[in-house]
Amino acid sequence: MVRVRLRNPDRVEQLEGALTVGELLDRLDINPATVLVICAGSLVTADHQLGDADEVEIRPVISGGAGGPTCVVCRRAAVIEEPRHRAAWCPTHFVDHVHNQIRKAIDHPQASPSRERMFSYADRILVAVSGGKDSLALWDVLLDLGYRADGLYIGLGIGGYSRRSQQICEDFAAARGARLHVVDLAETYGYSTVTGSQATTRSTCGVCGLSKRYVFNRVAVEHGYDAVATGHNLDDEAATLLGNVLRWHDDFLARQRPVLPAMGTNQVRKCKPLYRLSEREMAAYCVIRGIDYVVEECPLVDGNTGHEHKNILNALERAAPGAKAQFLFGFLDRHDRFGEADRDGDAPVVGACTRCAMPTVGEVCAFCRQRERILAALPVLSGATAAPTHPTTGS
Repeated sequence: MVRVRLRNPDRVEQLEGALTVGELLDRLDINPATVLVICAGSLVTADHQLGDADEVEIRPVISGGAGGPTCVVCRRAAVIEEPRHRAAWCPTHFVDHVHNQIRKAIDHPQASPSRERMFSYADRILVAVSGGKDSLALWDVLLDLGYRADGLYIGLGIGGYSRRSQQICEDFAAARGARLHVVDLAETYGYSTVTGSQATTRSTCGVCGLSKRYVFNRVAVEHGYDAVATGHNLDDEAATLLGNVLRWHDDFLARQRPVLPAMGTNQVRKCKPLYRLSEREMAAYCVIRGIDYVVEECPLVDGNTGHEHKNILNALERAAPGAKAQFLFGFLDRHDRFGEADRDGDAPVVGACTRCAMPTVGEVCAFCRQRERILAALPVLSGATAAPTHPTTGS
């Protein structure tokens, strides 16, 4: 009897008979392109034979696919397969693959003038970490590659989910002797994503996204960082692109690229070094490297159309491996077709917010306007001030 633990949502199934991982997924009607299968603490492939006493975890990741059973480099047993690359890897060479893809993204980012580097070894990098697989894997790789990379965690006030996420980030930083900045929205600005959404009737994702982008930039400016790096992966970027194309958001399409340069005073460039790697690859990297991360989704994410777009793209990927990468990379190779307004000098002028001095195209930035509406509807929490400051902690 094989005992199977499925994640998100958690449940346990028991299946009779000896069977392969592929047969197990077929019985459970699970798309193998959307999960990792872990047995005895190790990743296993579709051909792996399961015994009656085995316990298996099926971990969802929304991504790639399945391929050959041996490592493309050394021909040893593979632990991860990616039909997009027509390759499979052992643990050692899969880590090399992830490093190489991130190195390529940093050194030759698409849709950037002359493929200029995202950042150099002389730069100070601030990595926005959430406790999830992508951002922690990115921080791990940048540290491994020798970059001067510190982390930033933002407490969003989502109960036990936020507490666990923060603890994971703090443990990660402590284990590597790395510096982690921590900013709590409620303590610093007087609201959480939950209370902010209630006060403005905006979605929690809308309040969260604007708040995080503001804090990323502000902490980077105040502490002298040269670039902010986020954990947006191939699946994230392809889903965003699909949504922007479906709605023909020309302005959003013009801004969607792996590097967003600083456009004015008190603005730091934003970089996405994971855009060449899928969610499945990043989850596998964390398992192989022993990186603890929050597997559960944010409890406030229900209704996010980005997940529906990912499901659509996964269906295409299953039928045509590489479809997501072709969609995203093809767009980035043609990105200059969507930037005509910038070239014609019609791009909005970025100035300084009259209240917080952070970048804005108007007199008052969107964050300050949002915060004013929230605090007008809520009692100001203890510690919030009209002129926000950033208490940070380092390790």
